Amino acid sequence: MSNKKTSKLKNWRAKYAALAVAIGCLYSVVVNWGDNWFMTALLSAGVIICGTIGFFDLKRIFKNNI
Repeated sequence: MSNKKTSKLKNWRAKYAALAVAIGCLYSVVVNWGDNWFMTALLSAGVIICGTIGFFDLKRIFKNNI
C-alpha cells in the first residue's frame, strides 16, 4: 500500500475510535450496574472522558473538512 492512500479502517479509527470505546464502556456500565460499584464508577468515568474526547475529535474533523 502506498503512503498516499490510507485504508478505510485507518480513516474510521481516526474519526470514531474514542466514540466506540465510550459506547463499549456505556454498555458495560448498563450490564454491570450495581454488581461492583468500583467498576461501575470507573466505567462511568470512561464513558464521560472518552465521549468527550470523541465529541471534540468529530467537531475538529468536521470543522477542518468544511
